[in-house]
Amino acid sequence: MTSMLALFIISLGILSRVVIHAANFTPVLSMALLGGMYLKGRQAVLVPLALMVSSDLIIGFHDVMFFTWGSIVLISVLGLWLKDRKNLGSVLGGSVMSAVIFFLVTNFGSYLTLYPHTMNGLKQCYILAIPFFRGTFVSTLAYSLAFYVAYAWILRRSQGTALARLI
Repeated sequence: MTSMLALFIISLGILSRVVIHAANFTPVLSMALLGGMYLKGRQAVLVPLALMVSSDLIIGFHDVMFFTWGSIVLISVLGLWLKDRKNLGSVLGGSVMSAVIFFLVTNFGSYLTLYPHTMNGLKQCYILAIPFFRGTFVSTLAYSLAFYVAYAWILRRSQGTALARLI
């Protein structure tokens, strides 16, 4: 099952980044969080990272890419930490933390590459990034909730079937 889930995460994640979508409204952070919670071993971190690297190969590299990838790894590690606490509250709390981690890490990368290296430059960077945070925050909460509920529903519905052995 983990290989099926891993393939699903990579495929849907790449698709969500390459098709036209609302600004900063993708399931990628949710997939990193839930990948950490549901995938086994190194896959929990490597699959979400592979999603980002693969999709960046398609859409193009950028100056903040390593900060973006680093935030995905941190979010996956957060998911690993929550692995034994899978419930609606931990998914929602983890989603909020994921959006904040992504915001802080990627915008620090933007600060280092685009802004004067002063406290005013840092402040300006984060203030100008606030409007983009809404899409990240809402999409991470919405997709995490949808994926968590859908996965739980599939698990319940598939008990005693051939699908259950895969999941």
